[in-house]
Amino acid sequence: MSITWNTRAETGADTAAVDAVNFHAFGRRLEPDIIVRLRADATAWLPKLSYVATQGDEVVAHALLSRCHLDDTPALVLGPVAVLPAYQGTGAGSATIRAALEAARAVGEHAVVVLGHDKYYPRFGFRQATEFGIHSEYDGPNQMALGLAPDRPLPRGTIHYPAAWQA
Repeated sequence: MSITWNTRAETGADTAAVDAVNFHAFGRRLEPDIIVRLRADATAWLPKLSYVATQGDEVVAHALLSRCHLDDTPALVLGPVAVLPAYQGTGAGSATIRAALEAARAVGEHAVVVLGHDKYYPRFGFRQATEFGIHSEYDGPNQMALGLAPDRPLPRGTIHYPAAWQA
């Protein structure tokens, strides 16, 4: 059975549901607490780039893009990405990621990095960041990058994550 997911930007009414999705997906407070700290950081939080997938009125998946930098160049970091356990493997996460990336493209963003599963994120076009001259303390197959405009090269440099990721 194929499901067509409804995806949209998160609203203020979704805050508790987004927290719950991230908590239940990861089984800990680390990721929900990162989101709380990102919301409090006006330089990192981009409210139009926090996306959810819904089943009826229920938020079942969440994908967040927030501001990071490649040296001094603004970029985006994808994550956390979470899906309620009952909906994992249904495409809800993929639909939410695609919608968030399309929203970022529509507002003129270009460079996106993710620290994630090296077998999952390439389906969205991500490749190992070092191929682009992008580095971080996490260099390796799980540190990936994506350009949202094929005619523009990705900036080179070191990834500087928002402070919310470090706390």
